[in-house]
Amino acid sequence: MNIRIENKSSETRSTKIGTSIPLDIKSAEEHLMRFLKIDGVTGEEADIAAAVSDELIKVGVPADAIRFDTVHERIPLATQTGNLIVDLPGTRPGPRLLFSTHLDTVPLCAGAKPRREGDHIVSDGTTALGGDNRTGCAVLVSLVETLLKHNLPHPPITLLFTVREESGLHGARELDPADLNGAVMGFNVDGKLASDLIIGAVGQENWSVEIKGKASHAGVAPEKGISATLVASIAIADAHREGWFGKVEKPDGHGTSNVGIFGGKGGKAAGDATNVVTDYVSIVGEARSPDVAFATRIAVGFREAFTKAQAEVRDTSGETAEVVFTSTPSYPSFNLDADSPAVLRASQAVQSLGLTPATHFSNGGLDANWLVKHGVPTVTIGAGQYEIHTIKEYVDLPEFCQGCRLAVALATLD
Repeated sequence: MNIRIENKSSETRSTKIGTSIPLDIKSAEEHLMRFLKIDGVTGEEADIAAAVSDELIKVGVPADAIRFDTVHERIPLATQTGNLIVDLPGTRPGPRLLFSTHLDTVPLCAGAKPRREGDHIVSDGTTALGGDNRTGCAVLVSLVETLLKHNLPHPPITLLFTVREESGLHGARELDPADLNGAVMGFNVDGKLASDLIIGAVGQENWSVEIKGKASHAGVAPEKGISATLVASIAIADAHREGWFGKVEKPDGHGTSNVGIFGGKGGKAAGDATNVVTDYVSIVGEARSPDVAFATRIAVGFREAFTKAQAEVRDTSGETAEVVFTSTPSYPSFNLDADSPAVLRASQAVQSLGLTPATHFSNGGLDANWLVKHGVPTVTIGAGQYEIHTIKEYVDLPEFCQGCRLAVALATLD
């Protein structure tokens, strides 16, 4: 869906803004390259947070405007630091704007060695690069640098650099909305193209199941055992037959699901030996849908499949395995109206760069899912991330610079 602003006076004003953005490309690329060299896998963001703080101070942000919240004390996983938050006073009246991104990368980025190849930054091919989301960190620093260096007029701005986005959107989820100081709309940097505006995303429900069977000698008396592997296999096959596995299309909704982890005790393999009936299996999966209630329904479909499988597998005395199935909402879905103020502002800013805005709905979760839930309508924009979460990942530098310009345009529009 493309959005066009019909007000000609607005088009003229925004185009003028876009063509006059004084971005220091060399400096922006240096910020990005510095951040790409710093490890900061999810949960271990202290070093990259310190580097971003240092760069912000170097470009003119007062140290007392930089703070950390306490989400790491509430996140149920070990996390080194809280979210990094920066408050900038406005140089003109207007409602406060939020610009956000996340500090962490996926574990595959650990030890990345970035290098430039033409208009791309790539890794050495043994790790992912970390453009997701070092591009966002560099965009926000470049935004502030441009505003301060050139005294560009802007309303009050809050910057938010979240932790543990890649492992469950935890930094945004556990955020205290009061720390955003009343921001009325947000712009989250976490994508590929500056012209692509993500205005909605699916919600997710996580589920897990423990199957406690009974061991026996698989060669001498397999009938005396209760195979947890067999219970799990029957359940997963049944979920597939009933249309709950993979792409889910039902009369009352649609979504996706996956069985992500199939293991045993303590993260080890399920089973101890080929001649022992497996007595324990642990499975972790997910369900996603634009309708969070339907994501729950998908999880229920898996629950029902495991209940049926439990009854089907018995030992010679008629006993069944113990099956404990749990499901928990992970993040809510959202979908902003195309004519909402945040979407219209983003569209106008994209047009100011001479680009055509296009809105999209994401099948993956974003910090924006929780920011919207916290009361800040948030559009996600891109800044050159390609092939993320793979060893082929790269950053397209011209597109990264467009993301930087877009952030400035968003901050300076009347």
